[in-house]
Amino acid sequence: MRKRIKFVAVILVAALMLTGCTMRTVGQMYQLPKRSEDYSNLQSVMEKAMTGLKFSAPIAGDNQQSVQMADIDGDEEQEYLVFCKGSAELPLRILVFDRVDGAFTHIDSIESNGADFDQVEYIQMDEKPGVEMIVGHKISDMLTRSVSVYTFADGESERLITANYRKFLTVDMEGDEKSELFVIRSGQSDTDPGVVELYSLNDGIIERSNEVSMSASADKLKRVLVGKLYDGKQAVYVATSVGDTSLVTDIYSIVDRYLTNVVKTDPQGMGTQTLRNYYIYADDIDNDGVTELPRFVTMRLLSNVSTSEPSKLVLWYAMGSSGNTMDKLYTYYNAAGGWYLKVDSKLAPRITVQAEANTFSFYLWNNNFTKAEKLFTIYTLTGQNREEQSLSDGKFVLLKTDTVMYSATLEVQAAQYAITQESLIGSFSLIHQDWNSGEM
Repeated sequence: MRKRIKFVAVILVAALMLTGCTMRTVGQMYQLPKRSEDYSNLQSVMEKAMTGLKFSAPIAGDNQQSVQMADIDGDEEQEYLVFCKGSAELPLRILVFDRVDGAFTHIDSIESNGADFDQVEYIQMDEKPGVEMIVGHKISDMLTRSVSVYTFADGESERLITANYRKFLTVDMEGDEKSELFVIRSGQSDTDPGVVELYSLNDGIIERSNEVSMSASADKLKRVLVGKLYDGKQAVYVATSVGDTSLVTDIYSIVDRYLTNVVKTDPQGMGTQTLRNYYIYADDIDNDGVTELPRFVTMRLLSNVSTSEPSKLVLWYAMGSSGNTMDKLYTYYNAAGGWYLKVDSKLAPRITVQAEANTFSFYLWNNNFTKAEKLFTIYTLTGQNREEQSLSDGKFVLLKTDTVMYSATLEVQAAQYAITQESLIGSFSLIHQDWNSGEM
């Protein structure tokens, strides 16, 4: 009985999905008897097709429902796809249901090997009607996975390619409204650098790009981000860890029709150093549509400050497809406090910060680096009386969270550098959670 209730619940969810995806008139919305008959038919057909099977939803990605809907054959009506598992030699199955002559029919079964469905995507890979289905399979409890591309352009499922992967994503690399399959896989051994490949669909045939090596093992993968280079090209930013204290970011784009790691041609070297084991990932920090990468710049400390680790600013820069870089902006990055501050690029080479507990004093050196004057101080305040403290002794509030008050004080000399309450508030931000946390 419980199994039947669960099944009916899934069908009801699918019904709601369908009604949410189409525009209906008021009269159509109240055609309940016809709709009830339709889904009773669908439920009956699904139950019969699932004899001996159980639901097995994908465990990763955006599509993690047991019952999914997509127009896979291009007839402008969505088909139902049920992800399930049995005990046969090929245990994983995708059951496809479509309306034929006014009634739902089980039209196809896609069988495959594996322990679970890992990830499912629906993308337009060519000009033909309908979308292609990308299905990742978890083969075992280890990291072994395989991804397959299925097309339904000729009325029935056809598997075009199967490849091993550590991570895959779909991306329109060439900006032509057709997506490609971007695959990251391991090298020949666990210690060899990983490899990336791109699969595209042309005239019904899957084409594989040239292989491009990563800077580290695919097992060290930390984060994958789709973004843009400063010359407008689409790119995939792949961050891997190196040891315990650094990240390397490879950037892949189509250059002269070839998949290329544009970082390899960067005259300044590759990767991003980390500070005190805090990772900082690529991000569009200035919201201009271009992805920036971080590089650390050491600040000259005050003579009365003793520390084994010099304080650093973060210089955010963008890359072009030729490997050239463009400096964008500077920030002071405080990982422990969860905040960062944008710093004027003209002042950044002379800025230094003296940190004491939860107090951060910003100084500016003169041109000869012989004298530094304080410009402002930032405070991170916690505790029950933090709101009262945030306004005491000339402080003003920069930002407020549920547990922390961030406030600041300005020195008189800050005005000559156009540093005001408004400019500090506008330059102060919280760190995005995914900047310093792995995503894989």
